[in-house]
Amino acid sequence: MNGGFIRGAWKIGSILGIPIRVHFSWLIVFGLITWSLSTYYFPAAAPDLPAASHWIKGALAALMLFASVTFHELAHSFVAMRYKIPIDSITLFIFGGVAQIKGEPPDPKAEFRIAIAGPASSFFLASVFYFLASGSAGGVKALFAYLAQINLIIALFNLIPGFPMDGGRVLRSVIWKKKKDFIYATQKASGIGQKIALFFIFFGVFSIFAGMPGGLWLMLIGWFLLTAAQASYQQAGLQQILSGLQVNKLMTKEIVTISPSMSLSEAVDGYFLKYGYGGFPVVDNGKLAGILTLKEVKNIERDEWSKVRVSDVLKPHEKKWEISPEEYVLKALELMIKEDMGRIIVMDKGSMVGLITRNGIARYLQIMDKQA
Repeated sequence: MNGGFIRGAWKIGSILGIPIRVHFSWLIVFGLITWSLSTYYFPAAAPDLPAASHWIKGALAALMLFASVTFHELAHSFVAMRYKIPIDSITLFIFGGVAQIKGEPPDPKAEFRIAIAGPASSFFLASVFYFLASGSAGGVKALFAYLAQINLIIALFNLIPGFPMDGGRVLRSVIWKKKKDFIYATQKASGIGQKIALFFIFFGVFSIFAGMPGGLWLMLIGWFLLTAAQASYQQAGLQQILSGLQVNKLMTKEIVTISPSMSLSEAVDGYFLKYGYGGFPVVDNGKLAGILTLKEVKNIERDEWSKVRVSDVLKPHEKKWEISPEEYVLKALELMIKEDMGRIIVMDKGSMVGLITRNGIARYLQIMDKQA
């Protein structure tokens, strides 16, 4: 599966230049898998082995399972990189793994290939482990048999046609090719994904009341898929509204600037409270020095505002925070999200011609949503 970044993860290494991160929820699942395999699976599959051997194989199986999930996500990433789509990271978490693919595929064929690469890699691993299991015995055979089975399950589960799962992305590629409309295909696949997620939730509830195992797990998976599908549907709607809209149509042309020599008290009283903006460009002798936002102001104790100058706390300007008035608003929004900024400078031939803000984009979306 590929999707958005998951917070609360730390980097453990890199493969193919892609950072591999582990979310804290992975530790919970690692412990549960190790415990269940060591307590139930391996004692039943290899009863002659001592308990210590069962625990060692349980931990090894859990590690190899997540290595398999990483391999699955690397397959997505490798194909995406072939289409020059950058990969931010791969994160292992409670539901498996997610590759942060920064960008959309250029065409339906690329979408299909990127999506199918994951399940194909899991089918490959299932075949390899099945072959290894057939040539082994005892606890080793049980270990490889488990890994063959779990990789087969991963492959089949990911082929369920519920966006944003791999099967849902395959479905989107088919709809995209047929309708020649990426946004429509995304909304359609996301809608189907929401229905499948609700089925998981309701079946999970039924399983709990019926005394069947795995009900809670199905509910959690369903909730996760529902949240992801809804987010994808909303994002597609946002893209539909903003598609083709240029920055110069939404940017603020009346720019209010402040001086770096000004105190924070003067900036707050004379600008933030007066205009109600969340940030102002800082200009020094006609040159853009940076930007001051409420975030920087709030980091300073109020008693110190009269002593601290704007130049002491401003965020120095960087070229990467500029955008052309002819660029699309979607690109500006992506830049703001990536850089965690509420506003970026609009530059034309080296001159500052405007500002575009998240609030401005949000107001436009609200207006267009009411008119729809």
